[in-house]
This record gives sequence, structure tokens and C-alpha cells, in this order.
Amino acid sequence: MDYQPRTYRNDVRKAGLSAFRVVVKETDLHIQADQPLETAAKYSILHHRDILENYIHMYPEFATTLAPWPGEGPRPFLIDEMVRAGREAGVGPMAAVAGAIAACVGSDLLMQSNEVVVENGGDVFIKTREPLIVGLYAGVSVLSLKIGLRAGGGDSPLAICTSSGTIGHSLSFGRADAVCVVSASCALADAAATAIGNRVGGGADIRSAIDWGKRIRGVQGIVIIAGDKMGAWGPLELVSLSGKKG
Repeated sequence: MDYQPRTYRNDVRKAGLSAFRVVVKETDLHIQADQPLETAAKYSILHHRDILENYIHMYPEFATTLAPWPGEGPRPFLIDEMVRAGREAGVGPMAAVAGAIAACVGSDLLMQSNEVVVENGGDVFIKTREPLIVGLYAGVSVLSLKIGLRAGGGDSPLAICTSSGTIGHSLSFGRADAVCVVSASCALADAAATAIGNRVGGGADIRSAIDWGKRIRGVQGIVIIAGDKMGAWGPLELVSLSGKKG
């Protein structure tokens, strides 16, 4: 599957925040914060990537398994978040890597910024004073970027993560144009979006996939787009984008 340029980032802005991009190897983050924090973000990415790469060096199968990671015991926070998320969703730990990295970097930047939005390939970590609108990108679907989720603005961070079987380079066994999951945990939202997306072969599967996904502990909301069909579950505020920018 070809890599899709992240042109949708051109329309992602929150008034009053500085927006910048930081890339380290495969990690490509679009970040918004109270001030430009490129250096701090780069050091955070390097730190968490070093943890992940060292763990994979010790346990190479961690990077390839499609099954939940076994075993207990002390682990670095990043690894533990990925393992827990994979277990809840019934997938391998790397299904949670983008969300986990976004959350770890976002949490680090919150020590220097009151508001932070970190987007990592469709997985978004949000901590803002006021709600913002996150557009749902669904490739060639007629619903792509026509609908958004109003989210954020609470006392605690929130995650909105999206998986697709028709766009991007992440592994999916389904054909959904977009499976969006809302959770307090960015790692869990990422893993759950993958797991739910694996169950969507087309529009006819939306209802059953939502019924399955809403049983994942920690999932707060789900939106699935497949072609011209859409389904949603949870206390979500869906809005028409109508030219608005998030």
C-alpha cells in the first residue's frame, strides 16, 4: 500500500497555538503548543524511540507479533502502555505504537506548555483549554473531511485515533476508510481502532464492528466510515465541517 502524503495537516490549526513538525526516523509528528518546542519534542521522541528500539533489540518478536504480548513484570512506561493496549484490544503491541508515542511526547511537552496537540499519522493526543474540532479523514470516501468530532477542553488529556484499511501504510485486515476511536488512553485508542478496523470489510459490517468494539474496556466512542456509509457510538459530538478548520 502506497504511503499517503499528510496534506490534511495543512488544515489542522487551533487559534493561539504555534504549529510545527518534528521528524525522527519513522516518527513524523505534527505538534501544536503554546510556543515552538521543536527541540524539546525532538529530545522526547529520541528518548522514547530509544526505549522502544532497545526493547525490540532484546525481544525482536515484539516488533512483528500480531498477538497480545505475554508476560508480566517491570517494563518501561511506553512498552507497558503498548502491551496493555494490545491486550485490551486483542492485537499485537505495535498496533499501539503511534498512539503511545504521541501520548508520551505530548505528556512531556505539557511540562512546558499548558496546551498541546500531537498528531502522529492520524492518532491525536489532545490537551486544550477549549474544545477543538478534529476532522475525520477517510481517503476517497464521500464523507472524508465532511464530518468532525468536537473534543478536548477537559481537565485531562483525550485521544482520538484513526485506522484505515484503504489509506496509509499501517497494517489492517479490513477495508474501512476510517475507524476512529475516542479514549482517555492514546495507546488504547490506537490499538482499538486497528482491532475494530480488522472487522470491517464494507458498509454492511459497521454495526457488528461497533458492537464488538464498544466492549473494549476504555473505549469511549467509535466512528466508522466505509464508502458512503457511517456508524457511530458513544457520547460524541459530530459536527459538519462546512469549511471549518480544526
